[in-house]
Amino acid sequence: MRIEPTFNPLDKRNLGVSVAEALLGRPRNPLPPSESFIAAGVYAIYYQGDFAHYESLAARNRANNGKDVPIYVGKAVPAGARKGGFGLDSAPGSVLYNRLQEHAESIQVTSNLKLEEFFCRYLAVDDIWIPLRESLLIQTFSPLWNQVIVGFGNHDAGKGRHQGRMPHWDVLHPGRGWATRLQAGKDLESIVNDLRKFLVEHPV
Repeated sequence: MRIEPTFNPLDKRNLGVSVAEALLGRPRNPLPPSESFIAAGVYAIYYQGDFAHYESLAARNRANNGKDVPIYVGKAVPAGARKGGFGLDSAPGSVLYNRLQEHAESIQVTSNLKLEEFFCRYLAVDDIWIPLRESLLIQTFSPLWNQVIVGFGNHDAGKGRHQGRMPHWDVLHPGRGWATRLQAGKDLESIVNDLRKFLVEHPV
């Protein structure tokens, strides 16, 4: 006799679908959103421009049919949460909006991306759940800038701390001044090959 599988709402796969649906249910917003707001939570950034290596992704998002695929997923936590205060209702301030603003500035200074070709969605979340939801979204969507073109979310390491390698993202999308002070990173051809391989193995 066949045994009917039991639905477990706390299974990671089911949680991932739930979080993804909640995010996709949010409206498209420009990057950064036109008005600041108070919240912490998770967000997704989407690309719909003409950069050749992202065409399959961009075409999906240009279709605007409810099946958008993010190029990057991230989180913004309250300052207190970063010091171990998750779940203690740290005042969020405008950390989520500020993070999206930072990302917009990173894109704006590149030589081969246009800010107006991006949009975003965001979801306000209690601080204790933010890291889990970010992980579930990354696992669900495998965003390019989280998985293969890494470094988009990096910050300037500061004076005297530039011994690290230039992130893949800055090699492919040059423009951030602080990244030029880092040591040489992976060569452009290898990064593009990794990107093509990833898209074959993880089709949009």
